[in-house]
Amino acid sequence: MKVLKPAIANVLKRLHYPIEVILVCVRWYVAYPLSLRFLEEMMAERGIAVDHSTVHRWAIKLLPMLEKALRSCKRAVSKSWRINETYVKVRGEWRYLYRAVDKDGNTVDFLLRARRNKAAAQRYFEKSINQNGALETVTIDKSGANLAALEAINAERETPIKIRQNKYLNNTVEQDH
Repeated sequence: MKVLKPAIANVLKRLHYPIEVILVCVRWYVAYPLSLRFLEEMMAERGIAVDHSTVHRWAIKLLPMLEKALRSCKRAVSKSWRINETYVKVRGEWRYLYRAVDKDGNTVDFLLRARRNKAAAQRYFEKSINQNGALETVTIDKSGANLAALEAINAERETPIKIRQNKYLNNTVEQDH
């Protein structure tokens, strides 16, 4: 196993289960549509007695740190993004999924929001720019909320982001729905 970052190693060393068991449970919980009770049963079948609430505490404690550690290993994206939003049903309620890919088709970032408005779009753009660096060109569809959010961000920047509105240039992200 690779050497873990000190922050993650500190959290893991205080837990009473082997690191491999903890990481497998958290990975299965995130990667597959399994309930915590299913994970409890699966681990019992493997001879490991772990309570579902313990797995939940591991997930709450480790996922933010793992996300931060893995994000630092993410490949750099290009300075030209294609951005789109679609709606998906999450636990019976419709939500808007903002997504961006770079010109090579690599995922830049995504954000799930309850509303499709200027504030939600601006939050998404600010988050993506903070985590992936400044961009030069963005291609969006004819969404007024995205345009308003980008114009608000451009008002605060020294070098504005070039905005292209064309539904045909956005095919890379549209085909991924």
